[in-house]
Amino acid sequence: MKNRPMLAALVLVALGVVIGAAIVSFFGEDGITSAFAQVRKRIELGSGQPPVKIESSAQVLNNAFVAVSKAVNPSVVTIAVVTERKADPRMKQFEDFFGFRFFGPNQRGQRGQPQQQPEEQDDEEQQGFRSQGSGSGVILTGDGFIVTNNHVIEDAKDITVTTFDGHELKAKLIGRDELTDLAVIKVEPKSGITLTPSFVGNSDEVQVGEWVVAVGNPFGTLQSTITAGIVSAKGRGLSGRGGYNVENYIQTDAAINPGNSGGGLFNLEGKLIGINTAIATRTGAFQGYGFAIPVNLMRSVVEDLLDDGKINRGYIGVQITSVNEATAKAVGLDKISGVMVQEVMKNSAGKAAGLQEGDVILEVDGVPVKTSNELQSLVSMRRAGDNVNLAVWRDGKRITKTVTLKARDDEKEIVAEAGRPSTPADKEQDNAPIKFDNLGFTVEPLTGAQRKELDISSGVVISKVTPYGEAAKIGLRPGAVILKADKQLVQSAKQFQDILTAKRGQAVLLQVKDGSVVRLVGLEVPRQDG
Repeated sequence: MKNRPMLAALVLVALGVVIGAAIVSFFGEDGITSAFAQVRKRIELGSGQPPVKIESSAQVLNNAFVAVSKAVNPSVVTIAVVTERKADPRMKQFEDFFGFRFFGPNQRGQRGQPQQQPEEQDDEEQQGFRSQGSGSGVILTGDGFIVTNNHVIEDAKDITVTTFDGHELKAKLIGRDELTDLAVIKVEPKSGITLTPSFVGNSDEVQVGEWVVAVGNPFGTLQSTITAGIVSAKGRGLSGRGGYNVENYIQTDAAINPGNSGGGLFNLEGKLIGINTAIATRTGAFQGYGFAIPVNLMRSVVEDLLDDGKINRGYIGVQITSVNEATAKAVGLDKISGVMVQEVMKNSAGKAAGLQEGDVILEVDGVPVKTSNELQSLVSMRRAGDNVNLAVWRDGKRITKTVTLKARDDEKEIVAEAGRPSTPADKEQDNAPIKFDNLGFTVEPLTGAQRKELDISSGVVISKVTPYGEAAKIGLRPGAVILKADKQLVQSAKQFQDILTAKRGQAVLLQVKDGSVVRLVGLEVPRQDG
């Protein structure tokens, strides 16, 4: 009985030997190896090696994107807000007309749709509606200061920040600036949580064509999304916002969508160069171009807000437009550059410094300016009380004006500086309408009713404008009044014709009153005109 287990074991061993010998005799040693190899081969997927060997230069670029993504992701946070506001149709009208989208809390996908409050809410809450939305922000300091867009946190009742590694922190508003669309919020880091601030670069060094990555939280759900592109342009202004808004955007084709607002635009060194703000779109989503606030402008705003929670921005107190080719010729500039002073405000810093309408501002503290939004941006980085040196083109000469900037509160109504002549009415023989065929417009003398209505004593009214003609191209419209030509007060249609005749083959500067707006425009006069 005790030997039975041993006997059974011996029988099993003998059986295994017999079966193994049978297999070897049937397949042979090579046959067994081949059979197992075939099994292994059947479970291998794809080809044995990649079809293309990547060049070392391409691998370097690939590694650069990987490295910058790892480096900057922790410095960008998700911002969730609960807001209460009344519907504002003005922003939608602007977006529909101009095709630009500034993502407010109620414009960021499903989470941003307005939700009515229950009837039991108090009267104050029932005046508006509550909604949830999300945006992005960039950590600036290790102790919790974060920059974002003003439109992300505007009207927020509650602000929650989610870090890259998933920690949720309550935030409070430190200050905001509507004119640059920037705001600063503050979180209190919990024990064991480390905040990673970004490295703030210098947006003046940004070059068109360089690679950039945009980091943010598109659609409120895709946290820590990175998209890549290039800098498409610098110094962009989004026409239509008007007023004192400071717009000097970096344009990029890196994909930016609702929820990216307030996130960072970084170069391949991981330097923060912009705060993502808006997109050009007709669909509400990305269509190829986004816009970021340059960090140099962001830095000046944030420093002001951290100082005392408000902006102490300085102003020159002028209305300006960019110089085009015709205007440059009209004032005698040898290249298209600078911004033209259209109007000077009463009691403004510019008025005190002696700026005049028709001046062309070429530089601010030695920095050349080519567009009106560049000038706005440079001046907005100074504070009230600061002195700025302006290089000005006037009467064919370059002069310097030192302006002590004032706060906007010191500036009152805008008043046109057009001269009010004391000369008598047009002579009888000068009262016939005159048509300028090659320029595409007709002028007529002012009637007594027009003089009274417009509160002017001289000028000629534009009665007709040919579509697509030269006059139409520079924005002249029927009903507008030409007050000056070549810096001369226009007393009659005949006198105006004489001025243009003398400027054949050149450009002439016109002062035009269109409604309540007075502006200067350059008009190129052909060598022959009717």
